[in-house]
Order: sequence, then structure tokens, then C-alpha cells
Amino acid sequence: MAPGTMKSPMCLVENKNKQLMVNPEAICILNNISQPVVVVAIVGMYRTGKSYLMNCLAGQNKGFPLGCTVQSETKGIWMWCMPHPTKSSHTLILLDTEGLGDVEKGDPRNDDWIFALAVLLSSTLVYNSMSTINNDALEKLQYPSKIQCPIFY
Repeated sequence: MAPGTMKSPMCLVENKNKQLMVNPEAICILNNISQPVVVVAIVGMYRTGKSYLMNCLAGQNKGFPLGCTVQSETKGIWMWCMPHPTKSSHTLILLDTEGLGDVEKGDPRNDDWIFALAVLLSSTLVYNSMSTINNDALEKLQYPSKIQCPIFY
């Protein structure tokens, strides 16, 4: 297995007690990647199929966990590193984010932080929407320039 290649996804940014924390093990994996990377992140409302879509992009039936209830499954930001399917000299990094708009989180700023991190970390951002992209979604694309994300190392 090439450096940075993973058999399954792992948490990159943990979301615990309304605090975002970088997973040191994930950083170690990223630091071992010596090739150019293509980072694809997905954001959108909770329970809309983001993890399923990322598994499809990975060419796998399983990988990012899928929920079977109305509760959100993904917490924080999860990553999966693999060889790029068409550029053999590149590594593909898929980032699956926790869903936006989940009322169980209690703090709407949490959505802003996750959204901003996804925008800032990705070279390609997928906004997953069940309908047309509305004004709220377009306004959220401006968040990275206005927000400070509370990440601790």
C-alpha cells in the first residue's frame, strides 16, 4: 500500500463537546503523502446521502458509515486517502463532513465551522442539496472569509 493510502476512512477533525480537534493519527498519514493531492470534500444538510455519494466516488460499497435512522451518522470531518483513479502520480483525499442543520448539535456555529473547514481544505467542493441551491447555501460559501474556526492541536 502506498504511503497515505488507507483501507478505510478515519476521522480527521473530531467534533466533541462543541470543540473541533484534529486527529493526530490522521495528520501523520497526511504528512506521509509525498505526491500531489486532489482533495474532494462534500457538505450539505444532514441525512441527504453525502456519505453514500463519497463511497461511490471511492468506488466502494462500504467505507464512510451510512445511517439508517433520521439521526445523523457522521460527526466532524472524515477522510479517506487512496490512489487517484485517473492520475497515477496523485493521491485522492475524500472528505466527508457532518451534516448541516442537525438540531441535536445545539450550536448553529458548529455548522459554520464545518462548512468553512471543508471549503478551505478542499480543491473541489461538492455541495449536496436535495433541491435547488438556495440563497442560504450561497451565503455559507462566504463563511471562510468571516469566521475563525476553533481547532486545537
